[in-house]
Amino acid sequence: MNIKDSKVMVLGGWGLVGMAVCRRLLERGPSELIILSLKEQEAKSAIELLKKEYPDVTMTAHWGDMFVRESLKDVPRAELLKDSKLRKQYIEDIFEKPTPDKLRSFFLSKLIIQHKPNVIVDCVNSATGLAYQDIFTAYYNIKPYLSGNPNEVPSEALIENMERFLGTVSLPQLIRHIQVLNDATRAAHVKTYVKIGTTGTGGMGLNIPYTHSEDKPSGQLLSKSSLAGAHSLLLFLMGRTPDSPYVKEIKPAAVIAWKRIAYGEVLRGGKPIPLVDCDPEKPEILEGEFNRNLPDFGTKLDENFKSVFIDTGENGIFSTEEFYTITANEQMEFVTPEEIAQCVIWEIEGGNSGFDVVGALDSVVMGPTYRAGVLREAALDEMKRLERETGTRSIAFEMLGPPHLSKLLYEAHIIRLAMPALDKLSSLSGGQMAEKAMQVIREDKQLRSRILSIGVPILLPDGKQLLRGPEVKIPSYSGSNLFEIADGVIDEWAAKGWVDLRSQNMEKWKKRILNFLSKSGAEKRKDTSSGFDWASRYDGEKDEFFVGKIVTKIFIEEEEGGRIKA
Repeated sequence: MNIKDSKVMVLGGWGLVGMAVCRRLLERGPSELIILSLKEQEAKSAIELLKKEYPDVTMTAHWGDMFVRESLKDVPRAELLKDSKLRKQYIEDIFEKPTPDKLRSFFLSKLIIQHKPNVIVDCVNSATGLAYQDIFTAYYNIKPYLSGNPNEVPSEALIENMERFLGTVSLPQLIRHIQVLNDATRAAHVKTYVKIGTTGTGGMGLNIPYTHSEDKPSGQLLSKSSLAGAHSLLLFLMGRTPDSPYVKEIKPAAVIAWKRIAYGEVLRGGKPIPLVDCDPEKPEILEGEFNRNLPDFGTKLDENFKSVFIDTGENGIFSTEEFYTITANEQMEFVTPEEIAQCVIWEIEGGNSGFDVVGALDSVVMGPTYRAGVLREAALDEMKRLERETGTRSIAFEMLGPPHLSKLLYEAHIIRLAMPALDKLSSLSGGQMAEKAMQVIREDKQLRSRILSIGVPILLPDGKQLLRGPEVKIPSYSGSNLFEIADGVIDEWAAKGWVDLRSQNMEKWKKRILNFLSKSGAEKRKDTSSGFDWASRYDGEKDEFFVGKIVTKIFIEEEEGGRIKA
């Protein structure tokens, strides 16, 4: 697409890569640049600096944590996990069902929907931010409680540590982030989304010598790489979702450097390192227990560590010799932020950088084959032959879950049994269809028992009575198997996974079927080209695959669940 006069948003715009991307974008003359950074000072300083270089472009600064709801965006993660009320809200936001209201409560969602950018470039180091909450430390905090009495009432300390543990589990946070992102970009009609990803190891393997613990490599580092890989696959899926933006990912596999070279205080975690000394005449004697934290040991020198350093942005600062080592041949080596930014521009403008991970995955995954298409017909023919031989109809086993598929297949099958002449449905009311469907359920014990045995109940036409087995799949388990039958829940449960024989559902099926028949019949007569969807054509009362055909149509058209790439 053409960047000129478009609206662009850069997430993590203050960072090393973010600033390089902003400058490359601004060279193309966008109408507006929106920058998001974690801290207010970062976002405002980025805008201030860029305004001097490009004074004619409208620029807007936003700040806060993009992985949480708007009301929590300015709360540091450590404080969020300390506060019981905020912690519970945060955990609920991550683990509860992704309802539209839940997704739209997130700061990132509100930001995207408010500005409706044409392009989003995400330079936030998501894998690092989520993985470095350190679930391994959280595990050691709850480990002492794991050997306790299981019948004992949990202490406040245990509850707090368990909640903190849940708050550091990174994969659900990543999943929720992608759900929020996909919902918001579709709602805002974003055209292109480019992610700057990571390998987690700077392109090195499991033998990476740069770790965060005594392990090689550390569990924490592997968590980062695991999330980075999961992130790529989730973006791959997002790129295959109808109405989503064009999704691309650039994944640098080296150290990214650099921002500046200077002499000054060495900062670790944003704080200076106080210098301490230990008198050679007063060493610690190594015996008994060893304590790794002794705050009063040694002599404080009342000054901070200062040295020459190179600032590599999100990766921190390195000494001269550290930088020499990590960028040496056969180590991580390095890539510049300007090179990454140029690849981003190429991808946005429709060029080919050669480094788009999502595009690469598209080209190397093994998709459907011609042979499988030929054999599909043979497999279906053999299954139909066995159905005729055994006098059995094979409809649904509830293994493809959720039970919504089984519900639709059985409803279509029941309607077909009750009213074989589908083209005559227009003369029947929803109530009449419900009566005929109920008659099938009442008389066909085998069909009835098969539906109930897979966990799908049957809601009778009056909407007040239910045929069911010992287990019901919907409502799904959410901490309890008991649910209050409040206003609206029966409609919700029936839509998700109950065979619904009420008249209003029969009316819905009548519209579906008549629409399906009109399209299939008319198009079949007029269009004999390859452009017609021959696989979905209706072959009259003898059509053995009507049930599968119409449910496929429902998934593709009503529920927007179609595949868009081969």
